[in-house]
Amino acid sequence: MSHRPIRIGPSILAADFLHLGQQLADAEAAGADFIHVDVMDGQYVPNISIGLPILEATRRGTSLPIDVHLMMVDPGRWVAEFAAAGADVITVHVEADTHLYSTLRLIEEHGAAPSVTLNPATPLVMLEEVLPMVRQVLVMSVNPGFGGQSFIPGALDRIARVREMIDRRNPTCALEVDGGIKAGNVHRAVEAGADTIVAGSAIFNDEQSVAEAMDAMRRAVSR
Repeated sequence: MSHRPIRIGPSILAADFLHLGQQLADAEAAGADFIHVDVMDGQYVPNISIGLPILEATRRGTSLPIDVHLMMVDPGRWVAEFAAAGADVITVHVEADTHLYSTLRLIEEHGAAPSVTLNPATPLVMLEEVLPMVRQVLVMSVNPGFGGQSFIPGALDRIARVREMIDRRNPTCALEVDGGIKAGNVHRAVEAGADTIVAGSAIFNDEQSVAEAMDAMRRAVSR
């Protein structure tokens, strides 16, 4: 088991948007380390989610860091706007950006932490050139585009291999995992090397309170 502190961030993709302010307050009170915001453009992924107004509202609704995952074509065009709207971390896809190096530099220039991700079938070699310049790598454990999907078991091997890459080339870089994470499998992701956990429907659901869900995740991580 890792000795790195494990950070857990609820994804508002699964939140009740009618009561977003309360859900954010509940997550913060329950000890969430950050808030995750999924932005989908309907082109890079086959779904449209939320954009700048919701991010701005989320920024007003929490003092926690906000981790924004841009699932969009040509994300560099929007870096300045998302940074200004309150993103502390901005994640872009290696597959979606022809000029990835420039986009990651742009994120840094606008005061956010550059982060990179890749889809479950994309070879990890795609990370190699930019790994030294990012502060986070996100391993997707579902195909991006929809919440509530099941965890892809092959992601565990990918997490372990990215962990080795990070330890060798950028040891202070965070290793995030997102997709199908719940109390029943989060410990396996942590054992594989993840230190930053995104959970959506495992935190925001009708079966338990946000506090109960966060407590279950914390206990599962430390078991």
